[in-house]
Amino acid sequence: MAAVVRLSSVCRRGIKPLFYQSALLVRPLAVPHKHLEQPNLLTARIHSSQNLKASSTSKAASLHWTAERMLSVLLLAMGPVAYFNPGPVIDYSLAAALTLHGHWGLGQVLTDYVHGDAKIKMANAALFLLSTITFTGLCYFNYNDVGICKAVALLWSK
Repeated sequence: MAAVVRLSSVCRRGIKPLFYQSALLVRPLAVPHKHLEQPNLLTARIHSSQNLKASSTSKAASLHWTAERMLSVLLLAMGPVAYFNPGPVIDYSLAAALTLHGHWGLGQVLTDYVHGDAKIKMANAALFLLSTITFTGLCYFNYNDVGICKAVALLWSK
């Protein structure tokens, strides 16, 4: 294996180059494997994106990832539909999709930044409570007020 070695380190082993003038000269040299130093490997704890039960497989994580991407694309498509065809079906669909999208997104943030079993359980409970309140509030707004589509239209009109 070829490596770049300082000549001064080779000279200490008894090899004298013909035109040795400086210890800073560098040239490629074939070095046997026994002289190569192994780099120190740093190990770090890697946190997975979600705690899957032992009985589940990676298929569950793959399906979850696919569902997240499908929901994101669905939200992109719901924007123009909500603009051109506002109504209660779109309002409640937006309430569910926005809440689920926020729940999954904040769940990933919690997975990345909250560590420790007790803290994770408290954070997940708080996230579930926040998502429930969000969905309930959006449904209440859709039922008792103008709805999400009309509210956005009213904001844009002024």
